[in-house]
Amino acid sequence: MDTPHTRRSRKRRRRLRPFRTLFALLAVGVIAAGLYSVWQYNQGRDLASGEKPDSGPFSGDPIDPQYPYIENFLLLGIDNDGSGQSRSDTMILASLDKENNRVKLVSFMRDIYADIPGYQSYKLNTAYYLGGVQLAKDTISGMFGIPIHHYAVTDFDNFEKLIDIAAPEGVTIDVEKPMSEKIGVSLTQGTHDLNGKELLGYARFRADSEGDFGRVERQQKVISALKDEVLAPGTLPRLPKLAGAATGYVETDVGGVDGLRKVLKAAVTGKMEIDRMTVPVEGTYRFGSYSHAGSVIELDLSANREAISEFLGTPGAMKGASARLTP
Repeated sequence: MDTPHTRRSRKRRRRLRPFRTLFALLAVGVIAAGLYSVWQYNQGRDLASGEKPDSGPFSGDPIDPQYPYIENFLLLGIDNDGSGQSRSDTMILASLDKENNRVKLVSFMRDIYADIPGYQSYKLNTAYYLGGVQLAKDTISGMFGIPIHHYAVTDFDNFEKLIDIAAPEGVTIDVEKPMSEKIGVSLTQGTHDLNGKELLGYARFRADSEGDFGRVERQQKVISALKDEVLAPGTLPRLPKLAGAATGYVETDVGGVDGLRKVLKAAVTGKMEIDRMTVPVEGTYRFGSYSHAGSVIELDLSANREAISEFLGTPGAMKGASARLTP
């Protein structure tokens, strides 16, 4: 004969059984999602095997203990001139504020007349040509007083491939005018979903009165659109494959798994804000010309360092700036 205690135990077991079943289903789902992510990651890695550029060694700056939540990434897009040598056609500092889930982008004009360590002054994009990513980093850090902790380099062919993985249906861009000259595609005015090749052409166009200034603005516009695309809920299943492909298409000192973790964290924790600026800032430059470098942009270095420091919110970055136009 059942005692009251035995009957109560049976009722508890019956009540707990549905929860055990639910827990088992959740566990299976998590394991399946993990296996799918690993499979997608490996698929992307195999797809891009052996494709990334070789930019030489890199030694980043230590994290500033005053700003432990700030990580600065030097992002370079390189263009091979056909001889095996490349210049950095795109140079962007991405400052990641992990505490506030915010990114600040500083775009550097490639024609800035730069003090390149160990060499005479040339255009800023020549630093990568002369000494790879380390010399590009040392040049930007030295001129503008910005600590650079990490880097990522990709060439334009690989950029196209990454875009087509991240956004197989294209990235929505409002093309402000017809564009075709020297970009390999023909774009019409209006809002379009651009594939990788078209998006690269849009970002590189400069055959108008705005020249490189307009091109830098479009590059920043592309990054904002890509951020919205990558962090959209529908893109989450493609992120492991994208991270795997990035290990082959992008040269960086940040591991692919670590990079995927940061992107997933940004996607889960909410909208990531992006602020943008361009160097040189308005009213702080003049155009010049030199026989060895051609047409260049000469900076009021002190004014630009101060503007960067204010934008990034790191006052120490402007120390040592001299009030002069470079060189």
